[in-house]
Amino acid sequence: MNLASRASRLAVQIALLIALLGVGTFTVLHPYLSDGERIYNQGRIDEVVSQGPVTVQDIEWKLDSMKAYTSILNEDGEAIQLDAPAGSIFVLATLTVTPRKGLHLDDRGFSCDALLRDSKGNTWDDTLATGYPLPTFCGDDDHPFTIDKPGKVAKVYIVPKSAVPNLIGLTVEDFYVHRRVLITP
Repeated sequence: MNLASRASRLAVQIALLIALLGVGTFTVLHPYLSDGERIYNQGRIDEVVSQGPVTVQDIEWKLDSMKAYTSILNEDGEAIQLDAPAGSIFVLATLTVTPRKGLHLDDRGFSCDALLRDSKGNTWDDTLATGYPLPTFCGDDDHPFTIDKPGKVAKVYIVPKSAVPNLIGLTVEDFYVHRRVLITP
């Protein structure tokens, strides 16, 4: 066997070894690098918008204000009784929501969930505040919604006092396409 054929055989063996290592590495790492659902479930933010408007799942969102209070008052100026631990702070977010074409309105209402989020990744669900001048959910009989007509809604969150300096905004999500948008004040 001459030197040229040995060199070409060695070159082919090295190229084959590199190709097999590349395919093996890709096969092992691919599920971890491209699992969009897993990354979404871990809390990934896809887009950050300052106040909005932003459309997510056929709802246009605009954050009008977000403020912290020690109590929330009803239409008569009396404190609304909410089940909250001692020392809690109430965060009131006022939003303009517009249902767009493609959204199904049940009894002229719809689901408009928005989570309060802090810089550490913690989230809080809103709570129902009966008696507040604005509706606190998008299915209030007294405040019906219609397609392409903006409406005001208030979201009330109960958070620990220590979390207030770290609050960064509200997240709205599209579960079907795994999209999460952070709306900052």
